[in-house]
Amino acid sequence: MKSDIQLQRDILDELGWEPSIDAAEIGVTVDDGVVRLDGRAPSYIEKLAAERAALRVAGVKAVANDIQVKSRGAAGPVDAEIARAAADALEWSVSVPAGRIKVAVSEGWVTLDGEVGWQWQRLAAQDAVRHLVGVRGVVNNILVKPQSSAAEVASQIEAAFRRSAEIDAKKVRIELEGDTITLRGDVRSWAERQEAERTAWAAPGVSHVENRIAVVPYATAYAADS
Repeated sequence: MKSDIQLQRDILDELGWEPSIDAAEIGVTVDDGVVRLDGRAPSYIEKLAAERAALRVAGVKAVANDIQVKSRGAAGPVDAEIARAAADALEWSVSVPAGRIKVAVSEGWVTLDGEVGWQWQRLAAQDAVRHLVGVRGVVNNILVKPQSSAAEVASQIEAAFRRSAEIDAKKVRIELEGDTITLRGDVRSWAERQEAERTAWAAPGVSHVENRIAVVPYATAYAADS
């Protein structure tokens, strides 16, 4: 198992390897596999790229992304310009239902509100605005309107887990709490944890997913099966 010092070095190497990131502007600290990123990035999309790079490193349990988005050089666009660009981006996106999303912008932070039928539409709206110049962050308050009963949704998710080559269905269980799907269990990597959540959200009619799956690196969670 990697020490925190070795994990920190691996993350710094991964940040330096990623061409879309200025690694010199980013700091990394690690405590028992939990990573904190700080420093600055010129755009929100670069901040997210740094987070994804850290999550790719084996042994990482979680990442706290405290990188500040601060434009270099001249001042960026004002909120009204960002709001106009965001509204246009949502209108142009073929994946976002027309007229369903409202946009508010304050100090570079974009807030999305509205209601859609699928999680992928909710994420498409976020993707449409997060790369815009001047955006410091996105608050996605878009709701996914339920289209099926929670029991039907849970059954569909369980079947999807069994079909997946990337998820050990025996290690992940699904619980129903009202209209919320809760995922529990142990997986070997953050990528497997994310794949389980992505699979759950892909089911039609999913409105809430709580991902409480623990990341137990280096297959320690699987020792009983060997």
